[in-house]
Amino acid sequence: MITTVYFVRHAEPDTSIHEDLIRPLTEKGTDDCKYVTQFLKDKNIQIALSSPYKRSVDTILPFAQEIGLQIETIADFRERRVESGWIEDFNGFVKRQWADFSYKLSDGECLSEVQQRNIKALEKILAQHSGKNIVIGTHGTALSTMINYYDETYGYEDFQKIAGVFPWLVVMKFDGQTCVEIEKIDLFELDEK
Repeated sequence: MITTVYFVRHAEPDTSIHEDLIRPLTEKGTDDCKYVTQFLKDKNIQIALSSPYKRSVDTILPFAQEIGLQIETIADFRERRVESGWIEDFNGFVKRQWADFSYKLSDGECLSEVQQRNIKALEKILAQHSGKNIVIGTHGTALSTMINYYDETYGYEDFQKIAGVFPWLVVMKFDGQTCVEIEKIDLFELDEK
């Protein structure tokens, strides 16, 4: 029985708000949520889950409201904790983390920890909702580490390609706990067709 998971990386965030949990979407981000709704509305989604972070919930909220689904937040789908302070050379930090999955700052998470946390949450969802179509509101780094778990060739260069893509969608199909297909979708390219 195939379970289909639609991972939605949040729409454009307002980076002037540094607190991760409450960082909202920009006006453009809020407007771009319509592309998520448009893509998902005919996919027979039965379960809506999200990181507890506002930008992730808000990205899938218009879709969930349109079809009458409640969004359950799951703390383990949250984004990687970088550090309590703001990092000036963020790209250098990201490159180092992708080169060494165990690298982290003093009170942050390494990519290995992010990956393990997200995969554990995903495997629990797959066991609970086998054969369903599920949407999960997520984040760029969290989602990229999940892709890397199932496809080790996905690395820093791939992550850089989606750095400015908000929202971004990845469809994964599972036979039990085994990922049998990964499809990456640029919603803006679809809209142009």
